[in-house]
Amino acid sequence: MARKKTEEAPAGAPAWMATFSDLMNLLLCFFVLLFSMSTVDAEKFEMVIASLQSSFSILPSGGASIGDGEMVSSGVSQLQMYDIYYNQMANTQTTDDTSESSDVAEEYKEEALAESEQMAEQVQDLVAQYGIQDQVEIDFNAEYVLLNLNGAVLFDSGKSEIKSEAYPLMDKIGKILQSYQQNMIEIEGHTDNIPFTHSSKYENNDVLSMYRALYVADYMRNITTIDPSHIKSSGRGEYVPIADNSTPEGRARNRRVEIKIYNSYYSEIN
Repeated sequence: MARKKTEEAPAGAPAWMATFSDLMNLLLCFFVLLFSMSTVDAEKFEMVIASLQSSFSILPSGGASIGDGEMVSSGVSQLQMYDIYYNQMANTQTTDDTSESSDVAEEYKEEALAESEQMAEQVQDLVAQYGIQDQVEIDFNAEYVLLNLNGAVLFDSGKSEIKSEAYPLMDKIGKILQSYQQNMIEIEGHTDNIPFTHSSKYENNDVLSMYRALYVADYMRNITTIDPSHIKSSGRGEYVPIADNSTPEGRARNRRVEIKIYNSYYSEIN
């Protein structure tokens, strides 16, 4: 018996696919038209931005590329301007953060200055109580209270050992510092700009100022119960004058020892 001949399938896509494609195109055009005529809710748009940024982490560096070409079509004008919107938002955020940091720093400095002022008043009262107001100059800033001692009162010319006549003054200074055991205390030695002679014990003003500060620091460590690690010393030589070195009076003022009592805000830093 002869086989029945198999019928060949018609060429091309089924007829229903053409109808389906037309329907999809019409729906696409319809929704694009609706989107192009719609308005963007700013709050929802910001939420979309935040979501994209946290999800992909590409927008801060790639935001400018959005503006290089049309993302979908000429009707999607909001997305073409997205990079401008993002940059404006980022700049606003940076400005706000900088302003907030500046406000915090200013508030910190004001509080530190207020504490230094209060400490300076206390030190001034103690200086007057001990009767050494003519031998000690007091100043303050946001970091510390400064006690300025004339070098001629403490040392002989060209020497770093404290004169025995200055011991009573040093003892009273020690009692004042005793009230600030939790604070960092820095002792600085300063000189004028007159160079040393070859017969001098010290090679230059830097070394002399360092030893003078060290002797005062050791004296304070010996007569007080302050933690020795809270007292530090340094020599500044001739490089931080407070008066004119061209006059004898100015040089006499520059030969000094400064004792800095740091407030609580800067004691931790130092």
